[in-house]
Amino acid sequence: MISKKICLLGAFSVGKTSLVEQFVHSIFSDKYLTTLGVKISKKDVAVDSVAVTLVLWDMEGKDTYADVNLAYLRGAMGYLVVVDGMRKETLQAAMDLHHLAEKLSGKSLPFYFLINKADLVDQWEVTDAMLDSLDKKSIKFFRTSAKTGQYVNEAFNALARDMLLASRA
Repeated sequence: MISKKICLLGAFSVGKTSLVEQFVHSIFSDKYLTTLGVKISKKDVAVDSVAVTLVLWDMEGKDTYADVNLAYLRGAMGYLVVVDGMRKETLQAAMDLHHLAEKLSGKSLPFYFLINKADLVDQWEVTDAMLDSLDKKSIKFFRTSAKTGQYVNEAFNALARDMLLASRA
């Protein structure tokens, strides 16, 4: 079995843990629990008939990244950067984290942005124009909902596929 480490990055309270819980256990809870440090979960998936264990590192959210424990990023084969669609400032935090992850890895790792809380899109501060700017920067993203499960499996599976392809290149 192939094992791939994925880091989930993002500001405080964007829904990283809820996305992991939805993906791994198909559950959602309205109760907010702050992640301290890192929480590690696993899920086995099939990618083009290849069995892959995804090791998910749900990292503590930070609004500034000067004090992020960068050692957690070591060994990651890909990452997901989570944005709260209802808080536009989390998009800039996501961009900062993405640049930090690129710098630390020293190579281009597969990644996606997850614009979370798609079930509340009518309350979003993240606009279509902001998402268009991601497209222009060739940043791939999914509009996800940890609550409903919208595009959660698709996002994790797309990253798993990209990581498998990258490891074959």
